[in-house]
Amino acid sequence: MRAWWQDLTDLVLPAECGGCGRPRTVLCPECRAALSGAAPRRVRPDPAPPGLPVVHAAAPYEDEVRAALLAHKERGALTLATPLGTALAGAVRAASGLPLLPDPYGLPAAPDGPLSAGGGWLGSAGGPGPVLLVPVPSSRRAVRARGHDPARRIALAAAGELRRTGAPVRVLTVLRQRRAVADQAGLDSRQRLRNLAGALEVATGGDRLLAGAGRVVLVDDLMTTGASLAEAARAVRVALEGVDAYGREAGEATGERTRRRVGKRMTEATREVEDRHPAARGMTDTSRVGAMICAAVVAATPDGFEINRN
Repeated sequence: MRAWWQDLTDLVLPAECGGCGRPRTVLCPECRAALSGAAPRRVRPDPAPPGLPVVHAAAPYEDEVRAALLAHKERGALTLATPLGTALAGAVRAASGLPLLPDPYGLPAAPDGPLSAGGGWLGSAGGPGPVLLVPVPSSRRAVRARGHDPARRIALAAAGELRRTGAPVRVLTVLRQRRAVADQAGLDSRQRLRNLAGALEVATGGDRLLAGAGRVVLVDDLMTTGASLAEAARAVRVALEGVDAYGREAGEATGERTRRRVGKRMTEATREVEDRHPAARGMTDTSRVGAMICAAVVAATPDGFEINRN
């Protein structure tokens, strides 16, 4: 009976921890602590690509965190999506201004973001809007090879975690590749920027869905050079500003409606962000929609956390 039960648990439970290899656990307590034990922090690569929004990460990309992300992305350890999504949820809270979970010492959480007078997140039309998680898409070739889309899977897990705490969050998979790109492995930051320039776009109709958001949070599992997030932010800005990839109006009527809908509130949101964070003054995206776009990732390279020492 003991041998039979052992065989059954081998089928149901993972063979080893995704971070350290400890047997019979998805992610052991020590690896969970490495992933989600610290408060998410703002990160920025050096050099930072033009157009990169403010990014928050849950943990440095090293040791157990690196192993867990690779196990999920490359080896199909799909049960890791839940703890990775929990870590991403923390980064989303920090990036978007969603209220944090209750402090163990009873201190109130201070929201940080474009809030309405009534405390809701402002949509571009002026009313409260949801926080939209927009995953950075993998190439179709990579999705076929892996058998899943890692960023989308983790985003869905993060949204579920946030909704359980009452946060108005949903996933919107509107970004897609408009042309083929080379494998990013082995490319430096400049090469990645050239490789990804103009590669993403918002699917037809996605601009209307995005325009109702209180905050758009670009999400991914990992940030290294920031090129993917910068390109994703450009594509979202293009969709919301009503212009094409070369800065031309996509349609005079549509563009004007979008500009009227977004302009005033985004100016106010930019001022709100800079008032709450004086250190961000002059660094905030000055476009009309820039203040509503931010980013969150599970992990970033350790050097990216150096911004916190400035």
